[in-house]
Amino acid sequence: VMSILLHGDAAFAGQGVVYETFHLSDLPSYTTNGTIHVVVNNQIGFTTDPRMARSSPYPTDVARVVNAPIFHVNADDPEAVMYVCSVAAEWRNTFNKDVVVDLVCYRRRGHNEMDEPMFTQPLMYKQIHKQVPVLKKYADKLIADGTVTLQEFEEEIAKYDRICEEAYTRSKDKKILHIKHWLDSPWPGFFNADGEPKSMSCPPTGISEELLTHIGNVASSVPVEDFKIHSGLSRILKARSEMTKNRLVDWALAEYMAFGSVLKEGIHVRLSGQDVERGTF
Repeated sequence: VMSILLHGDAAFAGQGVVYETFHLSDLPSYTTNGTIHVVVNNQIGFTTDPRMARSSPYPTDVARVVNAPIFHVNADDPEAVMYVCSVAAEWRNTFNKDVVVDLVCYRRRGHNEMDEPMFTQPLMYKQIHKQVPVLKKYADKLIADGTVTLQEFEEEIAKYDRICEEAYTRSKDKKILHIKHWLDSPWPGFFNADGEPKSMSCPPTGISEELLTHIGNVASSVPVEDFKIHSGLSRILKARSEMTKNRLVDWALAEYMAFGSVLKEGIHVRLSGQDVERGTF
């Protein structure tokens, strides 16, 4: 058995559990006899540039704490990636120590369906849009070499698409979802008014609708006159204003109202973290 851990570059550098796991890697009671760490290094953490996310040159430098070999490889070269992974597997098999493969690549789209990376990383994404996708790049090379024909390549793609489509169709046949399989509540009654401990019950914290409307209006306005804002942002503010008018609330507006109501009571609120600058949280 060989353990393989898949990491993102920002998480590898930024999550304490990675460092802790490395320190467990060679302890007699905990060792897995070497783990292969594969870092998908797309050089961005949600919307955070590496220079804002870590102090070391490489995200993988944390692995140097146990002198693990670290292979940095261009993920646009699949054969180089395969070669490096073979070497990593041999290293682990021979020496029973951790080894790291750093796949240096890029993220073609945003962090999720809602994220438009051109807002936060315009220069990077102009470069990314010029990149030929790795699948096309490698397919063109193999076709040019005569290793495969265009028809064989297209058949393989169609075969894979078919597997995905069939699985998607089959998933619709599932009629029952057992929510309890995903929930763990070890203390029955813990969240009831009658539950223990009593100290966890909260006094009512409601505020008037008038105050909520005021916060909603402020949160959907631009504080400076004649200030030119991004069209994408003005859409968001307009939608927020409409929601306030229609007495509707989404997660983001609910957060605004929570912070706003606390501020209105004169309590200082400090937001910190990677996504505060762009207003994500």
